[in-house]
Amino acid sequence: MRLIILTKRSLMSIGFCLLIAIAVAAVAITSTVGVVQTASTEREIPIYCVETDKKQVALSFDAAWGNEQTDTLLDILDKYEVKCTFFLVGDWVDNFPDSVKKIADKGHDVGNHSNTHPYMTKLSTSDMTGEIQACNEKIKKITGNTPTLFRAPYGDYNNDVVRSVKGCDMYCVQWDVDSLDWKDPTPEQITKNVTSKLKDGSIILMHNGATNTPEALPMVIEGIKNAGYEIVPISQILLKCDYYTDVQGMMCPKQESSTAANTPAATTKKQ
Repeated sequence: MRLIILTKRSLMSIGFCLLIAIAVAAVAITSTVGVVQTASTEREIPIYCVETDKKQVALSFDAAWGNEQTDTLLDILDKYEVKCTFFLVGDWVDNFPDSVKKIADKGHDVGNHSNTHPYMTKLSTSDMTGEIQACNEKIKKITGNTPTLFRAPYGDYNNDVVRSVKGCDMYCVQWDVDSLDWKDPTPEQITKNVTSKLKDGSIILMHNGATNTPEALPMVIEGIKNAGYEIVPISQILLKCDYYTDVQGMMCPKQESSTAANTPAATTKKQ
């Protein structure tokens, strides 16, 4: 009788060990599948800068709220014969249609900065598209042209945001040089923030409503030019060929030899 009891206990122990082994194996398999799925999912990256051998950089302004300084900024840009890009929020377009037309008439890019300036990543994909298209329609009504450039409010993006922008046949654009003018540093510090980080193909972020931006802008322009760079709108600096964005957000020409390993956000140029 004692032998039978020991045998049952042994069987129970073996069964328990088998259950543990099966559970561990299941976890391992699930983890492996998760890793494979993550590795196979392409990360969509916006355009932060452009690969180019030209000494060019693009200057951009985000306009979301006030408008007191826009005319001053446009006058300064005229004085230095500089064309740049303005990213406009749809609500701003509603409030200042004359400024929208003036920006376009002076030859600057008019880009889309969403309709209501939300955190795009918190929206459904249908609402993302709605934000983009609503702003496009407002800008087109005033300028006659549909924007091809989009910048997410707060620089907030994920794969769905970038894909929604591409689905609207637009470029999703960020920046690699932040003036930090929105923090209200001195004009001298704003200038240093810009000129110390420039490289060929850089995209510079400024704002139309920051306190010291009008005073800083002449110094920024002169500093950029003194460094040997030409200032152009973003639409002019973008590559006119098939492209991909690398892991740092650089827009690079897409070549036949490119592989999935170095093309995490491959895209096709808009026609």
